[in-house]
Amino acid sequence: MKGAFKTIASMFHQADPKANFAFEFWDGERVCYGDPSRPGAVTLRLKSPETAKQIIANGFLGFGEAYMDGSAELEGDLQALMRLGLRIGFDRTPPSPRQKLSLWLLRMATRNTTCRAADNICHHYDRGEDFYVLYLDPTMTYSCAYFRSPDDSLEQAQRQKYEHIARKLLLKPGERLLDIGCGWGGMLIYAVQNYGVTAVGNTISRSQYEYARRTVKELELEDRIEVVCEDYRNLTGKFDKIVSIGMFEHVGKKFIRVFMQKVSRLLEKGGLGLLHTIGKDAPSASDPWVWKYIFPGGYLPTPDEILREMGKVGFSVLDLENLRLHYARTLDLWIENYERNVEKVHRMFGDAFVRMWRLYLHLSSAGFKYGESRLYQVLFSHGLNNELPLTRDHVHVQGPV
Repeated sequence: MKGAFKTIASMFHQADPKANFAFEFWDGERVCYGDPSRPGAVTLRLKSPETAKQIIANGFLGFGEAYMDGSAELEGDLQALMRLGLRIGFDRTPPSPRQKLSLWLLRMATRNTTCRAADNICHHYDRGEDFYVLYLDPTMTYSCAYFRSPDDSLEQAQRQKYEHIARKLLLKPGERLLDIGCGWGGMLIYAVQNYGVTAVGNTISRSQYEYARRTVKELELEDRIEVVCEDYRNLTGKFDKIVSIGMFEHVGKKFIRVFMQKVSRLLEKGGLGLLHTIGKDAPSASDPWVWKYIFPGGYLPTPDEILREMGKVGFSVLDLENLRLHYARTLDLWIENYERNVEKVHRMFGDAFVRMWRLYLHLSSAGFKYGESRLYQVLFSHGLNNELPLTRDHVHVQGPV
């Protein structure tokens, strides 16, 4: 097992000769490259030969589980280790036949059918608002922010994201807006307060639903905002504009067409829609650790998959923007908030959860900086709309938010 890790260390060094890292084995032996004591360096400690075997046999899934249970410890910059792992493709270690069977069973058990989708969403989002408030901004926005400057606060950047979307959608007073997967209600509230629309939002997270309803009531917006606890497949009505922010990742590959068909029935002819989703440039296997512990049933679509199904239902794609580095910055700010409140998280959920969520946040940030993760905003119309501006000036004009 030591030999395998020494080979990995050599691969790390070849991928980035300036990296500072070390592997420390159960008997005290160390393999070092650079200076592991420098800022930004990382040391991975393996407590037993069994831990090393687990990681070699199961790739990132094995590492994630070893980190969660404490049999693998890290000192220093966790994201630096994620970066090196992504550089050599350690997250894409081919699964063994046994793993393939296990992953297939997991995939079947977490397919986003109408019956199963709520359980998948509950797994991630229904941990209670007391947890999410520890690292999100005051708008409780759990998606990529939009930074006009690296110095923007998280709250400011999230409001700028809502404004960026509102401008793309050309929101106007009196229009009906649908937010599919509205989360804790941030976009609904922003659009109603700043653009005079009436809005409907849905979520299948009971925690999000109750929070959004309570906030809408506190702001006295009940006559203009309706929040429903309902699967998107069961929504009815007609809307001038539709937005979906950070929900499409939960639809699942088998249901992309179902989603597009549903949106086509909800969106008025000539109406505009915007899909804001994590994705990948090209197809690749889902990460088994993320799938098992973080987002059961999740799938990161490619632009090809999105645009092909949009075209089949008569949508005309107007714009595609990649906000990759905006999401990396968002995640880094979430990490800062999380670590400031990590003792509270520990009291709420225990050490294994603290490690799991820390790994999830750092892995996600590294994925946007160094890996395959992208953040797409796709603007589309239902059929042709000949009344649109000829340029994007209306989107990028500067002004207060």
